[in-house]
This record gives sequence, structure tokens and C-alpha cells, in this order.
Amino acid sequence: MSFTLATWNINSVRLRSPLVQKFLIDHAPDVLCLQECKSPVDKIPLADFAALGYGHMVARGQKGYNGVAILSRLPIEDAGHIDWCQKGDARHVAAKLSNGVTVHNCYVPAGGDIPDRTLNDKFGHKLDYVEEMRTLFRDQRPEKSILVGDLNIAPREDDVWNHKALLKVVSHTPVEVEAFEAAREAGGWVDVTRKDIPQGQLYSWWSYRSPDWDAADKGRRLDHIWASADIGNAGHSSTVLRHVRGWEQPSDHAPVLASFDL
Repeated sequence: MSFTLATWNINSVRLRSPLVQKFLIDHAPDVLCLQECKSPVDKIPLADFAALGYGHMVARGQKGYNGVAILSRLPIEDAGHIDWCQKGDARHVAAKLSNGVTVHNCYVPAGGDIPDRTLNDKFGHKLDYVEEMRTLFRDQRPEKSILVGDLNIAPREDDVWNHKALLKVVSHTPVEVEAFEAAREAGGWVDVTRKDIPQGQLYSWWSYRSPDWDAADKGRRLDHIWASADIGNAGHSSTVLRHVRGWEQPSDHAPVLASFDL
């Protein structure tokens, strides 16, 4: 079974439903994982997506914040969710495909602006969230699984526009990167995008604060596609669809796409 999968922090699925529809028409992934939907599940405009063939959805939502959804034109079944840090946040949902692959859609907390948990509870929450991921992956090593989402950490030096300048900026601090890599390694996860694009600057997020994001190109790779070790070689052709960041009224994230042959 071959299929394509995309992940995209949409920054309000209702506000940007037209962009989601355009993306589905233009790029037609079999599965689309959305984060930061900012919507209760019953308010997600599923009818708009179903009209394009994407009538299958599993989601967790909350009004105005967080929210994750998996849209599919392939049959999927709800595979539950994890309440990381027991805060009741809609930051994870899982779906199982007919071939037995489980797709995990995650939205890791951004962590605020101050990279010090003693001064910033949001940063502490982020570190605790990633540590819980590491513990789970260590104790229940994933198999036949794909994990995607806005993980809000750019781990490599070439995942940010300026490594030295961002060492004290949340998303690229050494403590975050160490926690991120420990979680990935605990689960034996393969970074599919970097397997396919092993070298060079690569970003999936550009700040709204930049007056000309494309020319300035001060980006970070915050959005990831991982595959469990047993299917790591099945993932290929991963790419960041940078041009989508330039659409009218865009999210500040670009979608990341990969194909799988299983």
C-alpha cells in the first residue's frame, strides 16, 4: 500500500478552511494532519473537506486553542489520544489505517519566550511534555507507526537560519534539542525528512513579524515527520511545501509532505 501524508500547523482550521481546500486540491495527500485547529471538533468544517473526498476524520479539539485533526480519503479508525502532562489539552490524536499503520498527530507546546522553567511555566510545560514522550517511547517502543506534527523544536544547526543567534531562543536551545533527540532516539524514530534531505538549510516556519518573510528567510524547521524503525525505510520523497507559506492570509507554517510504501 502506497500513500502520501502531510502535516501542517494551520493556525485556525475554520479561518483557513479555503487554504486547506486549496491544498487538498493542489497536492492531494491521502492523509492530512492538522495542528492548532483552534476549534471544537463539531465546528471543524468537515463537509468542505468531504466534498473533496476527505470524508474521514479523527480529531480532538477545544475552543480557541490547540486542537489536532487527521483528515483522510482512506478509511481510518480512531486510535485514541494521549493527554500529555494531564492538562486536558487537545495536543494529540491517533488514527489507524487499514494496513495497520498508526498515525500520531502531535502539537508540542511552543514554550513561551523565556527559556527558563523557573521564570516561565510554559517552558517547563514544554520540557515536561517532551520528557513524557521520551518515557513512553522508551517503555512502549513504537512499531508500524508514523508520528508527525508541529513539534516546536528545530534540532539541527541547519534547521534554523542562524544557529548561534538562536541558541538562547525558545525552539532551538540546547536543553530543548537534547530533550527532543532523547525522545526521538528512545523510540527509534527515523526523521524521514532529513533522511531524504540530509544536508542544507531547511525550514517549515517563518514568523509573521517579518515584513518580507521570503526574502529575509529567517526560518526554523519546527514541523516533522517521523517513522518507527521497522518502517523507516518505507518513507521517502519528503519535502517542505514552502510556497504555501506565501498564499493569501497564510499560516506561519508550511506543510511538510512524505510518501510511504508499505
